Amino acid sequence: MIIPTLNGGEVWLKCLNALRQQVPQTDHVMILDSGSSDGSDKLAEQMGYEVVRIAKKEFDHGGTRQMAAERLAAFDVLVYLTQDAVLASPNALARLVASFSDPNMGTAYGRQLPRQGSNAIEAHARLFNYPPQSNTRTLADKAHMGIKAAFTSNSFAAYRTEVLSAVGGFPKSLILGEDMVVAARMLQAGWAVAYVAEAQVWHSHAYSVVQEFKRYFDIGVMHQDQAWILRDFGKPEGEGGRFVRSEFAYLKDHAPWLLPSAFVRTLAKYLGYKLGQRSLSLPLSIKRKLSMHRGYWAKRG
Repeated sequence: MIIPTLNGGEVWLKCLNALRQQVPQTDHVMILDSGSSDGSDKLAEQMGYEVVRIAKKEFDHGGTRQMAAERLAAFDVLVYLTQDAVLASPNALARLVASFSDPNMGTAYGRQLPRQGSNAIEAHARLFNYPPQSNTRTLADKAHMGIKAAFTSNSFAAYRTEVLSAVGGFPKSLILGEDMVVAARMLQAGWAVAYVAEAQVWHSHAYSVVQEFKRYFDIGVMHQDQAWILRDFGKPEGEGGRFVRSEFAYLKDHAPWLLPSAFVRTLAKYLGYKLGQRSLSLPLSIKRKLSMHRGYWAKRG
């Protein structure tokens, strides 16, 4: 298992405690710490896990994960978790890894449940993207699923090591979305992608409107950088429209007072995404201000 960390806070302790309760225990855990000042790295060491320290400025979403994959290449399956994803049951890891009994499986990801105290907007995002029904996808499914066929999440995902290597591993110098790039490559190479709804973590975010804008700006940057995904799998606008209709219907039934907020957020996401797709024409100073991952632009100064 591989977990990048940076000042994980209280939820990091929950993450580690849930990891220790897994049955069976994972063979090896590598923590990739990029400069924690709150003791997150030391806490992991106290629990007996390997901690690899890297400079904060050297962290790269894909490159750092790929470095870990190369160090742990002797393992058949690699599981990636984020520091804010808390395994929801003692068999969550076992259920995710069990999907690799299918010899055609290249990667699998689990279900993300909204964290305790989340509002209806936050909860709906998880319910929409991570439904209670599992599915397995191949390249043929892009005909009716489009870009959703390559959807996955490194917050809780596993990869067959030899297949990850065969498709080139995680791409370096990518603002985000390294998991989708790998999943799309695997599909194109004839491998399957599984969504395992029975393997669950608690993981969601209460983004502000500004954070939603910045996050979608970065998604637009990634889609501009990896234009082949949109060309080969289809543009995300159709899926985005389906999400908005689902969100408004959900809020109408569960929290109608949040509908104005959802409308503003939808506009922020759309504007952020469109600007991100046109980031090549923007000054570097502007891109840094618009982006959630400002460190990505620091390497391009």
